[in-house]
Amino acid sequence: MNFIMKKILLCLLSVFAFAPISEAQNAISNYTVCIGKASYANTDFILLRKFKQRNKTKFLAVAVYSLNTSILDSAEVKFSLSYWQQLKSIYSNTPFIKALIDVEAKSFLIQDAGVTHGYPSEKGITLTVDLCPSHKPLDRSIFNSVINAFAGIEKPVPLGLSISGRFLLNHEDDIQWINKLQRDNLIKVTWINHTYSHYYDPKVPLTENFLLKPGTNIHSEVLKLEQLMLEKDMLPSVFFRFPGLVSDSAIVKQIITLGLIPIGSDAWLAKGNQAKNGSIVLIHGNGNEPVGVKDFISLIKNKSQLVKSRQWLMFDLSNSVKGDF
Repeated sequence: MNFIMKKILLCLLSVFAFAPISEAQNAISNYTVCIGKASYANTDFILLRKFKQRNKTKFLAVAVYSLNTSILDSAEVKFSLSYWQQLKSIYSNTPFIKALIDVEAKSFLIQDAGVTHGYPSEKGITLTVDLCPSHKPLDRSIFNSVINAFAGIEKPVPLGLSISGRFLLNHEDDIQWINKLQRDNLIKVTWINHTYSHYYDPKVPLTENFLLKPGTNIHSEVLKLEQLMLEKDMLPSVFFRFPGLVSDSAIVKQIITLGLIPIGSDAWLAKGNQAKNGSIVLIHGNGNEPVGVKDFISLIKNKSQLVKSRQWLMFDLSNSVKGDF
């Protein structure tokens, strides 16, 4: 074997050897609910999950004032385990606990339970894009339109993406494209948990559909997606969106017990709702609701002069929710 062939063979071997090691390094085990409190970098956190990754014990935690999530190394933070009643008392005046209590009070609604509107004084909207399971590609026109409309005004442009596990697994190219937009500082994504499976049957009544399907394991639907996201270097937020915006009181309480804030919408554009200042707007980016996408693109075009004068902006979901509490 000549020298050149040896070098080619060694290169190929190194490529194949590296790939599985990299995947193994990202693998997560023992992913469980873990409720507690921690302090790190002068910030108060509530612990939500505990897991093993790269031979380290880590926590998924939420900052009680900013509502931003972080991954904390257990060896680098001061923490203690707790329970919700105690945490609600300790952090009673924080936006995180106030939001959970507010949502629980509205848990009787079968549709649109959760936070549906941002801070009233906002001049603009909070955009949330649902990525339900679909065989169609991501509607990239949403992202391109937002980036172009707010060029020179907001960079990166904040938006929430409600992602389901089945969309994530079947649209790897689309997810890589979104991540590149983030790396290029064009958008800032808040990843919203939209369940792993996102069951839906158009022939079944709402009372037995989506997460209300008999036998649905709510914990599995939430935790399985979170773990998948973390293994793909996507940071789960503290927000959750019910598939179809359908729930009942028992399911809402389960989501709250998992430390997640349900996000509804007062402006599902494809349903004919009108966006107002402070609205949490809902459109679908999975190719299944072109009417909503068209309405949204028309909306930002109609607001172009206000955008240029910074009188109509896109708001980060965490900031919108905490401003309301």
